[in-house]
Amino acid sequence: MTTDHRQPAASGHQTHAVFNQAPQRTDIDEYLSNAALVDAVSAFAPSADISTLEEIGELIGSSEYQRDAELANIYTPVLHTHDRWGNRIDDIEFHPAYHRVIADSLERSTHSLAWNRADEGVEAERAARSFLFSQIEPGHGCPVSMTHAAVASLQFDSELAEFWIPRATYAGYDPRRIDPAEKDAVTFGMAMTEKQGGSDVRANTTQAVASQDGTYRLTGHKWFCSAPQSDAFLVLARLPEGVSCFLVPRILPGGELNVFRIQRLKNKLGNKSNASSEIEMDETVGWLLGEPGRGVRSIIEMVSRTRLDCVIGSAAGMRQGVAEAAWHTRHRSAFGARLVDQPLMRSVIADLQLEAEAATWSALHLASLYERPQDDSETAEAAALRRLTTAVAKYWVCKRGPEHAYESLECLGGNGYTEDFPLARRYREQPVLAVWEGSGNVIVLDVLRALAREPDAAKAFLAFLETGLGSDGAYDQAYEQLVRGLTKAQEVLSGDKSPDAVASLQASGRVLVEQMAVLYQSAVLRAHASPETAAAFVTARLGSDRGREYGALPVGVSVDLLVERA
Repeated sequence: MTTDHRQPAASGHQTHAVFNQAPQRTDIDEYLSNAALVDAVSAFAPSADISTLEEIGELIGSSEYQRDAELANIYTPVLHTHDRWGNRIDDIEFHPAYHRVIADSLERSTHSLAWNRADEGVEAERAARSFLFSQIEPGHGCPVSMTHAAVASLQFDSELAEFWIPRATYAGYDPRRIDPAEKDAVTFGMAMTEKQGGSDVRANTTQAVASQDGTYRLTGHKWFCSAPQSDAFLVLARLPEGVSCFLVPRILPGGELNVFRIQRLKNKLGNKSNASSEIEMDETVGWLLGEPGRGVRSIIEMVSRTRLDCVIGSAAGMRQGVAEAAWHTRHRSAFGARLVDQPLMRSVIADLQLEAEAATWSALHLASLYERPQDDSETAEAAALRRLTTAVAKYWVCKRGPEHAYESLECLGGNGYTEDFPLARRYREQPVLAVWEGSGNVIVLDVLRALAREPDAAKAFLAFLETGLGSDGAYDQAYEQLVRGLTKAQEVLSGDKSPDAVASLQASGRVLVEQMAVLYQSAVLRAHASPETAAAFVTARLGSDRGREYGALPVGVSVDLLVERA
């Protein structure tokens, strides 16, 4: 598609002729136009249902879907605590566009595909579907992700699993507030943190008391409850044995409303289409999930998968950013040439694409680590590697998201800074994926704990990085530096653990995790992506001449290739 950039001939008194503006980026197959995603699906999900991915790509690229995404963020959720007669109802009203958006996603199994199929590559295929929907409207991805992730924790209790898992993995959407026994499809939320503790959930004060009928009564507050419109929630509360995990339904068996008082919806920077809330529980009915006092162990399986989805969502946001930037610069001219043909802009677009490529490949590779073995057995080393890699990728990819969104926005100039264009919304959206499910320091501490508790995870991680050795000096040098850093860290963590040594290790923890993350991305690209893309990433991110800002690329990066892939 081309745009005529010539100034129109004067005819009478004309003051508002619109020219040299990019058309709206719609009616594009967002799957087939994403070269990195197509290649990553081919590598990690060779048996994927490509026709469904193409269908999703066409759907989310349509002007109708993009308008729904816009409406869902303009007309944000509204809390109704009481009905007209004064009865407590704690109901949340969404714009119809939101219901259409989340229904489109759930009906295409973005929450359930990996649980309902066991063929090779299904985790990566599920990630690709989630990636596509989150690229255009990320807010609805929160309840979709939690519904997907809750299944991992529900497996701790066979009776609860028998009732809830078939409903949580049903390919459909039913927002009605009715007895879940009468529904085919349900969604899940989560309520862990409290105002006095935040990420330190062991400081929680919510109490649970056993009842004679085998259930528990929960009393307390939660500072963040995600997707409070959900059918059920995994909630942390205290028993005499310690912090424990409970399943709390919104509607009790028989249809009675459980005591789940939504105090207010959070007034967030972004993520506007998604309802986040503060809640109070007062003798609220719940079912114990897992062992008493082992609540963190029960819910961490859910947290691990929502962290994976934070990586997927951040990568999807990067794709939206660079795709919109490349589109604008192809259709906009300045100083006598198209923006995309000007060297400075080409370097920026190439670098944005390079970051998006690395994030996309990392997201699908990480998803593949969640593959269930055909015999449902998994080695302790594989599980430890997955936990460590999830934390490393979550830290880095999600932190790269906000800066990437800003640079993409700047490519549109003043247009990008207005709410009429999608990148303003994306800029406000990206930080939440770094904050939720463990902000940066929490993730770094998780990495250090993993290195202390599961030393085999570090060995497996380094073994994967070894596959990239031998053909690039910058990579080899970075690898040797990381080996020294991990060796020193494990000496501190496994030795006498003197307070000064541990404090010093924690203070430099971000440096260590960043080294792990960039080498991980480099190794994934070197193992699976094109040699040109892999070499460009190593040069731009590990080379001695690497720049600090997007577009400050050293000599030797394949700019033309990356711009074309954008």
